[in-house]
Amino acid sequence: MRKLARRITDTSKKDFGMFAKAVGLTDPNRDLIHLELGRPYQTTPAHIVEATVDALRAGEVHYSDLAGLPDFRAALANKLTTYNRIPVGADDVLVTNGLTQASYAAFMALIDDGDEVILLEPLYPQHIGKIEMAGGTAVSVRLDPAQGYALDAARIEAAITPATKAIVIVNPCNPTGRVYTRAELEGVADLARRHDLYVIADEVYDHIVFDGAEHVSIATLPGMQERTVSMFAFTKAYAMDGWRLGYLTAGPDVLPALAKIVATEITHVNTFIQYGGQAALQGPEQVLLDMVEEDCEKRDFVVERLNQMPGVICPLPQGTIYAFPDIRATGLRSQDMADRLLAEVDVVVESGAFYGPAGEGHLRVCFGSESMERLEQAMTRMQRFFNAI
Repeated sequence: MRKLARRITDTSKKDFGMFAKAVGLTDPNRDLIHLELGRPYQTTPAHIVEATVDALRAGEVHYSDLAGLPDFRAALANKLTTYNRIPVGADDVLVTNGLTQASYAAFMALIDDGDEVILLEPLYPQHIGKIEMAGGTAVSVRLDPAQGYALDAARIEAAITPATKAIVIVNPCNPTGRVYTRAELEGVADLARRHDLYVIADEVYDHIVFDGAEHVSIATLPGMQERTVSMFAFTKAYAMDGWRLGYLTAGPDVLPALAKIVATEITHVNTFIQYGGQAALQGPEQVLLDMVEEDCEKRDFVVERLNQMPGVICPLPQGTIYAFPDIRATGLRSQDMADRLLAEVDVVVESGAFYGPAGEGHLRVCFGSESMERLEQAMTRMQRFFNAI
């Protein structure tokens, strides 16, 4: 039998492994509480569902515009211009099959064999396999937990070589919950301009920020819009993870290449769900605000409880739906801790080491994936575990 393609055999097996494990981790004889998968607890708001069902009933089930429905792209352009402060029109927006496909298109369009792409640790592992599939090499730069995982321009610049093509920024950051400041992003933008690099900006959590934190899209900084692929999705903010609906914007020299990748791969995104996306953008804003407020309440509760556990230190995340507690004082490694929490108290969390060596000594705890009642049960179980060790 002939071998599989090298883009499969020679690329990371880690990127989707944890997702598959998390989805398949069930046991009818155990009361597992799942805090490992970044999946919103809320269901998709009713007005979004109704708009999609109406589109189905109206016969919106055929091929449509390759880049996305024009009215939907106009609504997306308005959101990007008013909320993200990225001045774009409808023709500057491309609808994608989630942010997952947006990032795949970005790497495929920008990365050649031998190119290097800088990822910042703790990193989002799914990006690694895509870089490798494009023929590139992922280069990790470890951010310092003692500095709150702040963007460190000097550390990043030390990793830049003649082969470096792009820097990936996840902001707000999964898994640390950091929302990068304008000053931090300006440091990265300066590197991109001086070294002629692209920036691939994963901004899927752009709406989920707390305590007045300001989310800044790096494309808004001087000279950055033309060299940044800015990627977003409805996944988290609108509880639409299963819809697989995302979008991106990029400079005029890059956008046609991205559109070519997307059209070659899927022709275009499912027609009728785009009506749901448009309803999300144009519907009552209070629905979005209420879900973010609920996430904030859960964050406060989980972080307070984690900080009561012996050997655990957990800063308040500024955004996302994750806490990233430091467990180094316990003397246990991250994966060992995650394994024991599962085995001994039926609470499922992720090892921080899954996000690279910089995440060792931490856990990722998703406070957005369960009801408050289940979070209370999970924290009680974890408290019992940490008290015992």
